[in-house]
Amino acid sequence: MIKRVFVFSLWALVIFCLNITPAQADEGMWLPSQIAKKIADMQAAGCKLSAEDIYNINGASIKDAIVHFNGGCTGELISNKGLLITNHHCGFSAIQSHSTVEHDYLRDGFWANGMKDELPNPGSLYVDFLEYMQDVTEPVLKGTFGKRLTESQRNAIIEKNISQIEKQASAAGKGLWAKVKPLYYGNEYYLYVYKRFTDVRLVAAPPSSIGKFGGDTDNWMWPRHTGDFSIFRIYADQNNEPADYSPQNVPYRPKRFLTISSKGVREGDFTMVYGYPGRTQEYIVSTAAHYIAKISNPAKIHLRSLILDIFEREMNASQAVRIAYAAKQANVANSWKKWQGEMKGIVRLKVVEEKEAFEAEFTKWALQGAGEEAGKAANRAQYAEALAQLVELNRDYGQIAIVYDYQREALNAVEILKYAFRRSNASGADAAAQDSVFFANYSQKIDKELFVALYNAYNKELPKEKKSPYFNEQLERFGSVERWADSLFAKPFSPNSGNLQMAEEIYDKTNAWVNLCYVDSLKRLSAKMESLYKIYMQGLMEYAKSTGKPALGKKIFYPDANSTLRVAYGKVAGYSPSDAIYYKPVSTLTGIMEKDNPDIYDYDVPQRLRELYAAGDFGKWNVEGSIPVAFIATNHTSGGNSGSPVLNAEGQLVGVNFDRVWEGTMSDVVFDPDFCRNISLDIRYVLFLLDKYAGAQWLLDELTID
Repeated sequence: MIKRVFVFSLWALVIFCLNITPAQADEGMWLPSQIAKKIADMQAAGCKLSAEDIYNINGASIKDAIVHFNGGCTGELISNKGLLITNHHCGFSAIQSHSTVEHDYLRDGFWANGMKDELPNPGSLYVDFLEYMQDVTEPVLKGTFGKRLTESQRNAIIEKNISQIEKQASAAGKGLWAKVKPLYYGNEYYLYVYKRFTDVRLVAAPPSSIGKFGGDTDNWMWPRHTGDFSIFRIYADQNNEPADYSPQNVPYRPKRFLTISSKGVREGDFTMVYGYPGRTQEYIVSTAAHYIAKISNPAKIHLRSLILDIFEREMNASQAVRIAYAAKQANVANSWKKWQGEMKGIVRLKVVEEKEAFEAEFTKWALQGAGEEAGKAANRAQYAEALAQLVELNRDYGQIAIVYDYQREALNAVEILKYAFRRSNASGADAAAQDSVFFANYSQKIDKELFVALYNAYNKELPKEKKSPYFNEQLERFGSVERWADSLFAKPFSPNSGNLQMAEEIYDKTNAWVNLCYVDSLKRLSAKMESLYKIYMQGLMEYAKSTGKPALGKKIFYPDANSTLRVAYGKVAGYSPSDAIYYKPVSTLTGIMEKDNPDIYDYDVPQRLRELYAAGDFGKWNVEGSIPVAFIATNHTSGGNSGSPVLNAEGQLVGVNFDRVWEGTMSDVVFDPDFCRNISLDIRYVLFLLDKYAGAQWLLDELTID
C-alpha cells in the first residue's frame, strides 16, 4: 500500500536545492517566476538584465513581448505597431492557405507593400499573451487533506477546484482565458491567465526556397542555412483590446516590444531563449526510457517512412500536389526525424542503464532511511515502493501503447477515414464548408496508397489478437488490404457516396475498439503513474537534500516543460558530433551557395539571392564578405520553442530559435551539454532579406535596430 504523501515540504526542498550549488547555465527550462532566484547565476554567465527586466508582475517586462503563437509555437513583438516574427514553419499553414497555383506564396514568398496588403486569417490564427501566473497549489488542493479519500475522489475535488479557479480568472476581462497546470507531477499547481488576439495578419514570408532551405534533408541538422521566419501583425479594436477580424481594427500597441541588435553573436556570448517549450520527460523511470528508444520510436519511424515515401513521389510529380501537401508533409517529417535523433541519443548516453543504476541507489537510500525522520518528513520507504510500481507499470504501459501507436498512425494518416467520421456529425452550411476546405487539399490517389501501405504494415507487424476485430473481419472478407482499398477508393468520394459511408464505418468501429481496449487502459495507467510520479518526485528532491548528490543528474530541479512560458539560458558554442569533427557555431550565406543545386528542390536557391551574392550586394549587413544565417547555442529547448526569441546579454533580439541539432534531440528526456544545441536564425539574415531581397524598407523603418 502506497502511503499518502503531502506536499508540505516540496517548496522548501526546491528552495534548498536552488541554493545547493549554481546550476549549469546550459540546462533548465525555468519558470519566469523563478528568475529572481536564478538571476545571480545568469549574471555570472554574462547576462546584464535584472530579474524585473525579464519578468515583472507589476509592470512591463520582456514577458509582454512574447506570445504563444497559434497554440504550438512562440512569437515575439518587434515593433510598437504589433509586428510579430516567428518561424516560417510556424506560419506555414497561413502562408499555404493564401497560396494558389496562380499566386504561389510558398514558391515565390509574400511581401506586403504596406498595411493595406496584409492578409487576414479569420478563424484560423491566434496569439496568446501571458497576463500573469500565480501559485494556486493551496486552493487547488483544498479539501483533499485530512480525509481518507480514494484517488478518484481526490482527483474529483482537484478538478472542481481547478474549474472554479479558471472560471473566476477568465471572467476578469475581455479576451482572457485561464488554465491551471500541474508542475512537478502535481506537487504544485500554477494558474496561467492569457489574453487572446484573433486578428493576426500575414505581413511577410520568404519563399520556401529560403524559409525551408535544406528541407527535410537538413531538418534537425547542423550546419543549417534556413531562413526560417515569417512576419505577422496583431490587430485590435480601437481600445487596444482583442477583437474578431474587422477592417476597422488597428495595429495592436504592445506593452513591450523587442529592440534588435545588428551586432550579432560570437562564440561564448550569453544567450537567453524565452518561449513556450512543449513537453519534456526529464524524470521518467528506466522502463519508460526503454519504451521510447527501443519500441515506440522505431515503430513510428518505420510507419512515417512509408508515409513520406508516398508523399515525396507524388509531390515531385505535381506542383498542385506539392502545394496541397506541403504542410502535411512537413508535419509528418518533423517528428519522424526528431524521433531518430532522440532514439540514438538515448542509446549513446546509456540513459536506460544510467537510470537503472540510479534507481538501485535510490531504492537502497529510501529503504535504509525508513523511519529516520518520522513526524518531520514522509517515510522514505514509500519512495522506493512508488519507484518499483512505476518501473513495472511502465512495462505494462508500453505493451498497450505500441498497439495504440500503430492504430493511431494508420487512422490519422489516411485522411478520408477521419474526415468521413467528422463530417457525419455536420450538416448544412457547416458540412459544405468542411467539404470545400478538405477536398481542396486532398488527393484520393495518395490516400489509397497510404491505406495500403499502413494497413499492410499494421497487419504484418501486430499479432491477430491485438488487431481490431473489425480489421480482421474485413481482411477475411476481402482477402487482402489491396482488395479492401480497391473497394473503398473505387469511385470519387462525395457527401452521399457509399464509399464515404464505408470510410466512416472503418474509422468509427476501429476507433471505438481502440478507445475501449487501449485508450481507456492507457488513461487509467497514466493516472496511476501520475500519482506515483508525484511521490517519486518528492523522493528525488529529498534524496538530493539528504545526500548532497545529484538525483538523475540534478541537484537543482526545474519542472518539465508543459507548453507554458519558460526561460533557458546558455552560450553560443560549437560542438563535436563525432571523432575528428568540430562544428563552428555560425553559418553564413556562403554555405547556402555551396549547397546550391537547381536539380534538387531542397537546395534550389532563388535567382535573386544568387545575384545578390555574386555581386557582393550585402549592404550594411555585410560581415566579412558574407551574411550570417544561423547559429547554435547551449540553450535547453524543446518543441514549442520554435519561433522563440533568442536574446543577448542586454535583452536585444539576436535570433529566432527554430530547431535543435539532431545529436541532441534527446534533450526532452536527458540534457547533455556536449551535444545539446539549439539552432537559431541570425536576425541579420532577416534584416538583409527584408532590405536587399524584398525591398521592404517600410518594415525596416518600423523596427528599432541597434
